[in-house]
Amino acid sequence: MTALRGRAWTFGRDIDTDLIIPARYLNMATAAELAPHVMEDADPSFAGKVQPGDIIVARENFGCGSSREHAPIAIKAAGVSVVIAKSFARIFYRNAFNMGLPILVAPEAVDGIKEGDGLTVDLASGEIADLTTGVTYQAQPLPPFMQELVAVGGLLPYLRQRAATA
Repeated sequence: MTALRGRAWTFGRDIDTDLIIPARYLNMATAAELAPHVMEDADPSFAGKVQPGDIIVARENFGCGSSREHAPIAIKAAGVSVVIAKSFARIFYRNAFNMGLPILVAPEAVDGIKEGDGLTVDLASGEIADLTTGVTYQAQPLPPFMQELVAVGGLLPYLRQRAATA
C-alpha cells in the first residue's frame, strides 16, 4: 500500500456525527450528494477547500454521537484520504473501516500537526511524516485485514470479492 499524501485540516475534540454530516442531509441517496456538506456545521467552508488526498486531524472522541454510516461516507466522498485523531468513538471506528475510510490513532501527531501542514501517512507502518516541520510520528499500524478492507473500499466490496472467489 502506497503512502497517502495531503494537507492537514484540524478539528477539536468531540466532533460528533452531526457535525460531520448534519441530520438534515441524511435523506440524500449518494456519497456524491453528501460530500458538499461534510463538516458543514464544524467548518462551513471545509467542503469547498478540501482537496483529494487531504487529511483530517482531530483531538479526542472523533465521530461520537449517533451511529451514522453517512459520516465516514461523506468524509471519504469529499476526498479525505485518512483521519488521524487522539481517539475515535467505537461505532465510528467500525463504520469507518466498513466504508473503507482508514483512521489512525496518533496522539503525539495530533499535538504536533498544525492546519495546513503537508503530511504523508503510511498505513502499513503507521508512520506519519509532517513534511512542513520535518517531524515524524508513529501511529499504530493498520493490521493486514484492515488494510485489505480499505484497499477494496470497505466491508461489502470485501465480502463480494470473497464470495466471488469462494
